[in-house]
Amino acid sequence: MDNFQIETAQNISISQNVAGVGERILAYLIDGLIMLAYIIIAIMLLGGLDASQGQEWLFISVIMLPLLLYFLLWESLWNGQSPGKAALDLRVVKIDGSRPAFSNYLVRWLLRIVDITLTSGSVAVVTILMNGKGQRLGDLAAGTTVISERVRTGLDRTLLVNVPEDYRPVYPQVTMLSDRDVQEIKEIYKHSLQNSNYKVIGKLSNRVSELLQVTPEENSVQFLKTILKDYSYYTRH
Repeated sequence: MDNFQIETAQNISISQNVAGVGERILAYLIDGLIMLAYIIIAIMLLGGLDASQGQEWLFISVIMLPLLLYFLLWESLWNGQSPGKAALDLRVVKIDGSRPAFSNYLVRWLLRIVDITLTSGSVAVVTILMNGKGQRLGDLAAGTTVISERVRTGLDRTLLVNVPEDYRPVYPQVTMLSDRDVQEIKEIYKHSLQNSNYKVIGKLSNRVSELLQVTPEENSVQFLKTILKDYSYYTRH
């Protein structure tokens, strides 16, 4: 699994998981099955219509148009996901980790013709493998990539930190935070601490205290450390 760095608003680099080629192919196959089921159902529903009533045009508009726009509509309306991508926790994002605009989705959809349709996906696979950021030609042109949001089980990626058996939490308000919030806090905290960037740690501490509506009695480093311990405590109990 490759990863790349994105910049947060605090100018801190965070490693982002790139969706693997296998995951993207499997997601595409799931979407293909959905489209196939749609075709079968549509043909059955249209099978009883008389051709003189304009069945050919109806076939094109009812069946072909939604299939043609399948990925563009799903990804632009469902925050970067098609049903296949959602099933595998994949999402289309801009290369900086933010949400793409409709124009980004449109560009990558238009280049599907070259990436996937005309070349049976070979161009897409080769480009993704060579690029290192999970980008096919459409992604390169649109400034997007596909990431995996699946939680990794490695010790370095876990949300939890070690807490003693007799530990007593200090801030019960941490239960207001989501797993995603805590993961971002942990990554920024660890990265800033490793680089002795205490200014960022101070800003992060202020933001967390405002969010939880608490007044820390300890310094910023100790406060964030306590927040992570408290969250681990409540998660385990």
